[in-house]
Amino acid sequence: MGRGVEKVTADRGAQSPPAAGEGRPPAGAIAVQDRYADDFAWCYGCGRHNPAGLGLKTHWDGEGTVTRFRPRPEHMAVPGYVYGGLIASLIDCHSMATASLALYHRDGHRLGDPEPVPRCVTASLQVDYLRPTPLGPELVVRGRVVELGARKAVVESELYANGVLCARGRVVAVPAPPTMTGASPGQGEG
Repeated sequence: MGRGVEKVTADRGAQSPPAAGEGRPPAGAIAVQDRYADDFAWCYGCGRHNPAGLGLKTHWDGEGTVTRFRPRPEHMAVPGYVYGGLIASLIDCHSMATASLALYHRDGHRLGDPEPVPRCVTASLQVDYLRPTPLGPELVVRGRVVELGARKAVVESELYANGVLCARGRVVAVPAPPTMTGASPGQGEG
């Protein structure tokens, strides 16, 4: 284990999917994405300022994080099934929010504090597609940090449909570099 790296351990059995109705945030709960600074709120997957985006919301559920999303017909690969790019996007955005929340908590903050949640970006994304993901039901993504260091967080996320594990991801997240702030949409560097 490298310098400044904390291995985060958790009981893998605690990562079972929530039953119908479980894992839902209480009324008025704050989503991680609602606490990103405005410069970082444009992401297609989770940006609150992106009206064309997916509108993902990630919440802490006491053991890890959870995001729920119901795919629309335009997310189809073949009739009845979700395309793999959406699955990767759900795992990626959910994992970035999980990593951001872990950094925020590590620094002594809680959602609702006045300071914005730090934004992470993807350094590495690995997705294992375990079975076809059906288009109709709500998808549930659960995540947990397995390693938290000074410059990165490693997150493992699982995507479920109807309580069945369909995909699993491992994501390395790093804090967003300062060069990514201050640009208006469509005016980034490069």
